[in-house]
Amino acid sequence: MTVTAPQGFRSAGIAVGLKSTGKPDLALVVNDGPSRASAVVFTTNRAQANPILWSRKAAQGGAASAIILNSGGANCFTGDFGYETTRLTAEAVATEIGETDAERVLVCSTGLIGTGDQAFRDKIVGNVPALAAALAADDTTVASAILTTDSVEKTAVHQGDGWVIGAIAKGAGMLAPGLATMLVVITTDALLDDAALDRALRASTATSFDRLDSDGCMSTNDQVTLLASGASNVVPDEADFTAALAAVCDSLAAQLQADAEGSSHDIDIEVRGAASAADAVEVGRSVARNNLFKAAIFGNDPNWGRVLAAIGTTQAAFDPYQVDVAFNGVRLCHAGAPDRPVDECDLTPRRTHVEIDLFSGEHTATIRTNDLTHDYVHENSAYSS
Repeated sequence: MTVTAPQGFRSAGIAVGLKSTGKPDLALVVNDGPSRASAVVFTTNRAQANPILWSRKAAQGGAASAIILNSGGANCFTGDFGYETTRLTAEAVATEIGETDAERVLVCSTGLIGTGDQAFRDKIVGNVPALAAALAADDTTVASAILTTDSVEKTAVHQGDGWVIGAIAKGAGMLAPGLATMLVVITTDALLDDAALDRALRASTATSFDRLDSDGCMSTNDQVTLLASGASNVVPDEADFTAALAAVCDSLAAQLQADAEGSSHDIDIEVRGAASAADAVEVGRSVARNNLFKAAIFGNDPNWGRVLAAIGTTQAAFDPYQVDVAFNGVRLCHAGAPDRPVDECDLTPRRTHVEIDLFSGEHTATIRTNDLTHDYVHENSAYSS
C-alpha cells in the first residue's frame, strides 16, 4: 500500500486504453475522512494544462475530497474542449463518490501535449464508474497508473507517532524546478488543517522537488497534492510533521532522479560555504544545467574546470579563485587551482557526488541532476509528436 497506507483513503488504477501498451492509465484517490484538508503546489510554467487550470480554481474553493489522474495524454493546449473534458471528469468522479461539489475533485493529466480529443474524453469520463468501483483501502494499483516514460513506480511511506504519510509520484523527463515534470499525490491520516498542510508542503517541496534539475525543462502539468483525512485523530507537532513530509518528498525526488530518461549517472551537487541559501541553490543549479559538465560526467571525466566556468556565470557572492571542488570525495581543485591528479577520481559508479566549497558563508544546498547521454537524446528525439 502507498497512498492508502494512512487511514481514511481508498485508491484504484485501471486501464482504459489511453496508453497503447494496455497498461493502467487512469487513477483515483479518495479521501473518506472523517475530516478533509488539503494543500496543492503547481508548476510555475505560464503555459499550463487544462487540469492545472481546473485544479488551481478548485484548490481555492475548499479542501479536496478526491483526485483523479490519467497518463497517456496531457490535455494541454486542447482549448475549451479540453477544459470541458476536465470539468466533466471532475463531475463524473463527484457523482460516483457522493460529493456534491465537483470543484472538490482535483484533476491531473500527464503525457503528450496536444492530446485530448473526443476519444480521450470518452475513455476517461466513460470509465469513471468502473474506476470508482475498483476503489479499495488495500489498493496496490494506483502507482502504476500514473506512469508515462517511467521505468519504475515511485512510492514512499513514513510511519509517524500514531499517524502515517503515504505517497506516489511519476516523472522521468523534463525534470526541472517549478516542480520537475511530475505528478505527486501524498496522503496522511494526521489531523491538520489546510493552512498547516500548506506550510508543510511548501517548505518540503522547496528543499526536494524544487532542487531536482535533471534537464532544465519545466512541464505544463506538474502538481503536488497533499490530502489529510484526520482518521488517526492525532494532531502531530507541525515541525515534526513537516520534517517527515520533507523526508518523504526528498525520497521521491531521489527516485525521480534515478529514473531520469536515458541517464547513466545520478549527480548530487553539494554547494557549501555559501553566503546565503539562495546563493547555494543558484551555484548548484548553474552546474546542473551546464551541458558541458553533464557531458563530461557521461564520459566519466571529472572536469572540474567546467564546474568553475559554470559557477562563474552566477551572481552569487564568492571569489572564484578561492573555490574548492571535489568529485566523489577527491579534491581536484583547491583555491581555484589544480590540487590532485584527475586519475585519482573514479566516476564509473552511477552515483556521483560533486562538492563545491565557496568559502563565503555558512549556507549549503544540494541540487540533484543527471548526465547528458546519447540515450537521453535518442529517447527525446524519438518521442512521438
